[in-house]
Amino acid sequence: MNDYVTYLAEVIPKKDSLKLVKTEAKKYYQSNSLEECHEMGYTLYRSDNFQIQEIGVFLLGYCAHRYEDALTFLHDTVSSHKNWKVQEIFAMAFDAHCKIVGYEQALPLIRQWMEDDRANVRRAVAEGLRVWTNRPFFRENPQIAVELLSARREDASEIVRKSAGNALRDISRKHPVLVAEELNGWNLSSKKAQQVHELAGKYIH
Repeated sequence: MNDYVTYLAEVIPKKDSLKLVKTEAKKYYQSNSLEECHEMGYTLYRSDNFQIQEIGVFLLGYCAHRYEDALTFLHDTVSSHKNWKVQEIFAMAFDAHCKIVGYEQALPLIRQWMEDDRANVRRAVAEGLRVWTNRPFFRENPQIAVELLSARREDASEIVRKSAGNALRDISRKHPVLVAEELNGWNLSSKKAQQVHELAGKYIH
């Protein structure tokens, strides 16, 4: 285990490299057991190097379907990380978990996290699943994705509103009528809803 941490410290550059982080996490996941991924995920998260922490976050996402504590750790601890780059990986790790269990099977969790008290948890869902309608289940059920994202138009957090608006904008490329019909039904008396409406309707004419 220490050998792997030493290896990462040598290969991970000081300059941010998302591609390398994703490659190293996937490589470890594909060549080790879920038990090893679970243990290594926690070990790497304790690193002082945020990119090594990111690999740990990915590994916890990969094994969360087997280890409930890994999902809880992502929700309770990683969501509180101060580095926005780690929050990006948190969103990707959540998507990885949903992909592994199946998006339809993950729908109750997706709904639960979209209504969570923590803004970074809500954002992890809205951002992690982009482009939503490229994902299985949501590809065939785009109206459910639109419904879930639209529900965040009055969200207290601007980062969540922006993520939801941008995700709806993504969907509008393939489903302009569906998104337009949704947007046309909104009450735009609040600036929050106006902000999301403007983002979501960018490609709708």
